[in-house]
Amino acid sequence: MGAAAPLGDPVPRDGALPDDITADPDRAFGVYLHVPFCRVRCGYCDFNTYTATELRGARQDTYADEVLREIALSRRVLSDAGALRPARTVFFGGGTPTLLPPGDLARMLAGVRETFALEPGAEVTVEANPDTVTDAVAHELAAAGVTRLSIGMQSAVPHVLAALDRTHDPERVTTAVAAARAAGLAVSLDLIYGAPGETLADWRASLETAIRLRPDHISAYALIIEEGTKLERQIRRGEVAAPSDDLQADMYELADELLATAGFQWYEISNWATSPAQRSRHNLAYWQGEDWWGYGPGAHSHVGGLRWWNVRHPAAYAQRLAAGESPGAGRERPDDAARRLESVLLRSRIVEGLPVSEVTGEGRRAVAGLIADGLIEGAEALRGRIILTRRGRLLADAVVRALTV
Repeated sequence: MGAAAPLGDPVPRDGALPDDITADPDRAFGVYLHVPFCRVRCGYCDFNTYTATELRGARQDTYADEVLREIALSRRVLSDAGALRPARTVFFGGGTPTLLPPGDLARMLAGVRETFALEPGAEVTVEANPDTVTDAVAHELAAAGVTRLSIGMQSAVPHVLAALDRTHDPERVTTAVAAARAAGLAVSLDLIYGAPGETLADWRASLETAIRLRPDHISAYALIIEEGTKLERQIRRGEVAAPSDDLQADMYELADELLATAGFQWYEISNWATSPAQRSRHNLAYWQGEDWWGYGPGAHSHVGGLRWWNVRHPAAYAQRLAAGESPGAGRERPDDAARRLESVLLRSRIVEGLPVSEVTGEGRRAVAGLIADGLIEGAEALRGRIILTRRGRLLADAVVRALTV
């Protein structure tokens, strides 16, 4: 069920924003809809998700109505703050959003559309496990206004899927992609590398399978061992080996090589797309520090420099909204130093990089050394932008530390 949320300052019962929060009409606004339900808990996962035995009275069949209550509350809050504007992106994440009936997802999307309106050409993404995607589901989602399906492939190799506690048959990815394509949806595939027992040959097989499916977008994330997960306990007890940093680096380089050869362009450390139009605009908004409202248990929001997060358990979330109260658990407003650090951390991850002018003090003086070490592109730095090389992407944390001392 994930790590504990930060404490922060209390959120007013009505969810009102501070008086000095104002909307920038040029700043993108996104909507994140968290669906916290899963059939089983994957051993590596620390997301705020719940299986049927963990719901403690919370119900899946009323969840869409609860989210619609928060959407109504957000309209009042944002209108009062002068921050109500159309949504550029909508993202259903989880959990497994497609465990809910497509009609429930459609009602939530309709609530967003009626509350905010959607910008022309808005990107609407739904995450899905392969075994929940059928022709009927894909067509119903497309009819509701969904434009993009993000399918949790993770691996094409059965023993790797087993190590990750993923339950789908690898062949289900092929049928899920075909269903999405038949419905006219763009397709993204999510992969994870570095699972216990996974070899470089296994990883190559997964990449080649994903490429053959001709998606528009591929995400490839290194497995991170999160405290409190089943996998962390297995490693601590010596039952399985921890991921090898060197092997994960080799896997990343292989992914970048194969994807580039297949026509995919990297645009964020762990993300590649067939064209700029196929990049995840919703995730780019996070990396670029735009505004969004996150609905659902444990969801985080950011508007005008203020951040807040909801209570984590679905039962507590439902109770707050049933009482007409904000589900907000805490909020904070980072100071200028924290915002500068975060800007460097996030914007250095994307292919556009960040302006050298945003780096100050010792960090500015570190740029020459980072160029010499092959971690940032020298020619781009001379043009005033810090952009990571492939080696720099592998050592991104070290680059950020050097730029923010």
